[in-house]
Amino acid sequence: MPKISLDEIQSVTIKALLKHGAREWIATSVSKAVRRAEETGNVICGLYYLQSYCDQLVSGRVRGDVEPVVEKTREGAVKSDALFGFSQPAFDRGYLVAIEAARKNGISSFAVANAHTCTSLGYFTEKIAHEGLIGLGFTNASSVVAPPGGNSPVIGTNPIAMTVPGEAKPLMHFDFSTSAVALGKITMAKAAGKTIPEGWAVDSDGKPTTDPVKALGGTLVSSGGYKGWGFGLMSEIFAAGLTGSVNSLDISGLKSPDGHPHGIGQYYIIIDTKTFTNEFDKKFQKVSDAVSMQPGTRIPGSNRVELSSVDISDDLWRSVENLT
Repeated sequence: MPKISLDEIQSVTIKALLKHGAREWIATSVSKAVRRAEETGNVICGLYYLQSYCDQLVSGRVRGDVEPVVEKTREGAVKSDALFGFSQPAFDRGYLVAIEAARKNGISSFAVANAHTCTSLGYFTEKIAHEGLIGLGFTNASSVVAPPGGNSPVIGTNPIAMTVPGEAKPLMHFDFSTSAVALGKITMAKAAGKTIPEGWAVDSDGKPTTDPVKALGGTLVSSGGYKGWGFGLMSEIFAAGLTGSVNSLDISGLKSPDGHPHGIGQYYIIIDTKTFTNEFDKKFQKVSDAVSMQPGTRIPGSNRVELSSVDISDDLWRSVENLT
């Protein structure tokens, strides 16, 4: 199992995307997200997705040569239309406009429309926090989650992410699917021939299963039952309804090489912590102190480890090298 530096991970990602049809600035934008995913141990959103990116560039399911269209639809609202390209460059083209709107108005909303899967939603809210503002994000995905008690998928894993800015690093950072688990963990369990914990999914008859094959033939379940279902619906409304992008029901498998472009939306709320009070830091610190006094507890994101190099499986690294 080779240990690969982050620089090499980013470099090989750029080379692979360029070879398969992406423009250089677009390949660079996507590579930064792949690098960050590997740096923080988010393996599902890192090199694991590169083969799919390249396959879909070739098939035309994602466009690697398109310039996103950015517009201010209102004083505090910005939209970046990805035009069926990658979400990372569409975000990069528009988010600083939305940041400036939030600084001027106290809050702004930023919609990324008609994009390829953003993969790691927290990557984007973290970029907002680096500008000193709270980033709250929502997106949807292909329908794999049934309503509580049901057995037919309606919404996707539909993540929510939030990053709170701090001086040296974010005060808080979370990025989680509103389903009980990310779909990628089940596909990885299937590939490894392993079972999955009960409570992640149900089979085609709506019965709980630990078999990843039956889970993929059935549906995932919401995290926390009807509570997670409600948050998943909220993400669906924001990501599809407010951006004008597709519903989860209209998105085919995200990693399938062929098919219609994803056309997914992401919706971000950007907030200046000083809009209403100068006591935000004081209030957050009080909560943080109360958490830190209890052994074994933490504020979300406070224990993230950033790696300088990553152990990549032989099979994955071989497949990555073949893409270049």
